[in-house]
Amino acid sequence: MADVTPSSVVSPGSTFDLGAFVGDLNVEDDLGSDDVSLEGLQQELEECKNDEVVANILSKGTKLRDYTKGVENDLRKVELDSIQDYIKESDNLVSLHDQIRDCDSILSHMETLLSGFQAEIGSISSDIKILQEKSMDMGLRLKNRKVAESKLAKFVEDIIVPPRMVDILVDGEVNEEYLRTLETLSKKLKFVEVDPMVKASKALKDVQPELEKLRQKAVSKVFDFIVQKLYALRKPKTNIQILQQNVLLKYKYVITFLKEHGKEIYNEVRAAYIDTMNKVLSAHFRAYIQALEKLQLDIATAEDLIGVETRSSGLFTRAREPLKNRSAVFALGDRINIIKGIEEPALIPHIAEASSLKYPYEVLFRSLQKLLMDTATSEYTTVFCTS
Repeated sequence: MADVTPSSVVSPGSTFDLGAFVGDLNVEDDLGSDDVSLEGLQQELEECKNDEVVANILSKGTKLRDYTKGVENDLRKVELDSIQDYIKESDNLVSLHDQIRDCDSILSHMETLLSGFQAEIGSISSDIKILQEKSMDMGLRLKNRKVAESKLAKFVEDIIVPPRMVDILVDGEVNEEYLRTLETLSKKLKFVEVDPMVKASKALKDVQPELEKLRQKAVSKVFDFIVQKLYALRKPKTNIQILQQNVLLKYKYVITFLKEHGKEIYNEVRAAYIDTMNKVLSAHFRAYIQALEKLQLDIATAEDLIGVETRSSGLFTRAREPLKNRSAVFALGDRINIIKGIEEPALIPHIAEASSLKYPYEVLFRSLQKLLMDTATSEYTTVFCTS
């Protein structure tokens, strides 16, 4: 092998020659050594004679030693070219190596950070779970408190007695505002009477005496108010229907309040009303019947007969002459028109008397029955029948 020095291999402007360091490969020395055994070579050649490369070599008569040497030279050349390419790209490879090392360092740092983030996220997740449980617990407590607050507010509103309510019931006049206050008092009285939990509450012990005083005061004032209206019904020439519609029906709730919270007083007032209306209506109907009797038109008398009386008192006595126009006495005539006007209003006696009008008994009877039904219907709609 020839001597090779660095100056002979690398010079300025020259290319690095790896062959100068490696030298020529001497394959012949290796093949001529005694260590190589050719036993079985003929058999292997026979087996490989069908191979295209082997057949080509054998056909050309090329020696195996020369062919092997050529292959070795080709491999060496390829190796040297590969080394040259690697040397040319050495700077890039070094730069790539540095970049990979930097990336590895950065990725290692990022891994450390992400590991820390993962631990922190795990801790935050645990905290969020705890906060979520606390939030659900607080939400449930808030919901329960709202329900309790609404029930407590309703309880306080239903049981408390405002000063304004006391002033109206004690010193106020019976008007629309008084009726609204009575309704509020009635709700409170029913509330403390119906609910067993309210009866057991300590708040009721403070409020119940005041409610009872207000109930008694309201019953007393309502009783005085109704009695005054009943006295007005007994006055002569009082329009009963207008008084009932504009006063009694307007203040209908005072009767309802008495019926619910003052049963004994209600029975007394109802009995007084019935007695008053009995006397008033009886007097009115007696006067009305007397006035109708003056308007009656006598069509037939008790002495009028359908037939002719033929019985005589003596032998020579002549039969009694029949009444003139006897057929008109029992004839229906125009009286059938009464049925057609059955729903007409009742007669007003003083108007008919002023006009000097007379009516058959059927007209007067219809007028009396019409007035009786209208009066009964009107009384049925009064507060004592509908309350």
